[in-house]
Amino acid sequence: MKKLFLINLAFIVAIAVSVQAQEKTDSLTYSYVGTKNCKKCHIKQYKSWVETKMSMAYDLLKPGERSEAKKKVGLDPEKDYTTDAECLPCHTTGYGKPGGFVSIEETPQLVGVSCEMCHGAGSEYTKKEHMSLRNKEYKLAELLKVGLISPPTAETCTSLCHNDKSPFFKPFDFATRKDEGTHIHLPLKYKHD
Repeated sequence: MKKLFLINLAFIVAIAVSVQAQEKTDSLTYSYVGTKNCKKCHIKQYKSWVETKMSMAYDLLKPGERSEAKKKVGLDPEKDYTTDAECLPCHTTGYGKPGGFVSIEETPQLVGVSCEMCHGAGSEYTKKEHMSLRNKEYKLAELLKVGLISPPTAETCTSLCHNDKSPFFKPFDFATRKDEGTHIHLPLKYKHD
């Protein structure tokens, strides 16, 4: 009986610890806000990103887009994949996450692979007291504490999309893709050390 009591007590303690850990994690969950906040200060990067495959990734899910490539990997080129839960995580921003892409009707600002897919959900770090036109001398260390990912790493890309879950997977060369597939990389106007 005593042994059963101790086992139950250990189980209850484990659940309590798990709930506390989840609450702590939940308090660190950030939501997606879209590119409009980023664009205000990073207009050159935004303009170059708009021209990339990443910004247009959602369009690839439409019927008739990249037909030959879809056929080659066994996908139906005439099928509409724009609501396919298997495809949306890599063709939209934040699908399945707080404030992330839900549908083209509800969250059109989150189609494509935008800033927050690489740099983290911006609900906190884009606030006026952090990274903003009002606070030009923000400190990078402070932004990292509130969700900014800087700089993104190969792990950021491979854990999210560039992995063997994709029917189009090819070995991923982070350095090349960063230079040729994202946006222009410019030094920041102000120091943020």
